[in-house]
Amino acid sequence: MLLLIKVGGLIGAWYTVGLVLLTAIIGVNLLKKQGLRTLMTAQAKAQQGMMPVGEIGEGMMLAIAGALLLTPGFVTDAIGFLLLTPGIRQTIAAQLAKNMVSMQQPSGASFHYQEFRQSSYRPSDTRETGVIDAEFEEVNEDSERPSLHDK
Repeated sequence: MLLLIKVGGLIGAWYTVGLVLLTAIIGVNLLKKQGLRTLMTAQAKAQQGMMPVGEIGEGMMLAIAGALLLTPGFVTDAIGFLLLTPGIRQTIAAQLAKNMVSMQQPSGASFHYQEFRQSSYRPSDTRETGVIDAEFEEVNEDSERPSLHDK
């Protein structure tokens, strides 16, 4: 906020507001393109039976970048634009995924992010897919229900 006020004092309030709006517009357009690209990649991996771990992390980073870009200020815009940089975003997402998994593992267990990211997720049994094959018959409550003795 202090930087925003100082820049406003140097170049004028209207130019500062315009600059903040311009960075927000550019950031939102970049965010939309990269978010759609990440979503498409995640869907493609899910359709191949792979767990889109990296894409989920990148999606979280893109959401944070969007919030930072919409928050007025030059420092928040700079951090938001850094998170829109694919290499930086992927590095942070990989580190977060590694930290989250290592928090859940017992001590001494090793974690290899690339192996985890490239591993495929496939249900080991068809019963785990959640698909139930069944037939049903609707019963009208106003009509009499046949009993077992009627047959």
